[in-house]
Amino acid sequence: MMAEPAPIRVYYDGACPICSREIDFYRARPGAQGFAWVDATSCDLDALGPGLTREAALARMHVRRPDGTLLSGAAAFAAMWRAMPGLGWLGWLVGRPGIRHLAELAYRLWLWARS
Repeated sequence: MMAEPAPIRVYYDGACPICSREIDFYRARPGAQGFAWVDATSCDLDALGPGLTREAALARMHVRRPDGTLLSGAAAFAAMWRAMPGLGWLGWLVGRPGIRHLAELAYRLWLWARS
């Protein structure tokens, strides 16, 4: 019997009201139970896994794929959306080369406005 791969882990800033509302939206969607939702403000440091500090996890959204690959920003959103039923098209779209760069720029502008 093969072991089931670890779920996609989504790291987010639970102290940010906008971030929390958005994550609550995703957590309520069908298929969300297949994700591990990690509030970086209150989790144990071990829950962040290798290569991710609490400071980095609070500064930008991160996703860890089942293979251990760590993504952040627009790439993290695209990976999450691709794996979420009904939002795969959005993940595909944001993953396109020209759009990926625009999405990352928009995300960085949002982070700047948030601070």
